[in-house]
Amino acid sequence: MLTKDDVALMILETKKAAGLTWEGIAERIGMSPVFTHSAAMGMNAFPPAKAAALGQVLNLSAEAVEVLSESPNKVWPQTVPTDPCIYRFYEIVGVYGPTLKALIHEKFGDGIMSAIDFEMSVSRVENPKGDRVKVEMSGKYLQYNAW
Repeated sequence: MLTKDDVALMILETKKAAGLTWEGIAERIGMSPVFTHSAAMGMNAFPPAKAAALGQVLNLSAEAVEVLSESPNKVWPQTVPTDPCIYRFYEIVGVYGPTLKALIHEKFGDGIMSAIDFEMSVSRVENPKGDRVKVEMSGKYLQYNAW
């Protein structure tokens, strides 16, 4: 029986051997690169039709395609990451998390930004001081309910 980790490894190997990019794969299946990567790595579930489309693009087995549509556990190591790129995002949340929370509460009230009804994109922005990484996130506001 295949696990999400098994399928993620298959996808990474196939992607590399085929010389594909996440943007190219996402375009071929009609999804965003962010969600495509996240679901391919097991942190989200593909809708069945998108799992089948990915299976066709990467020539995955029927069992692997089925695993892609299963609900994930969304469990990750709780230690501070050491990969420099991932660590910087951890640092950003550590430094600016309270600020983001305060500003969300000021503008919307007591609640959160959903990571379920959520969109994110990553783009490159040319800049004379050095190219910039632009990360845009948009999540539905969810107000806490008072009982």
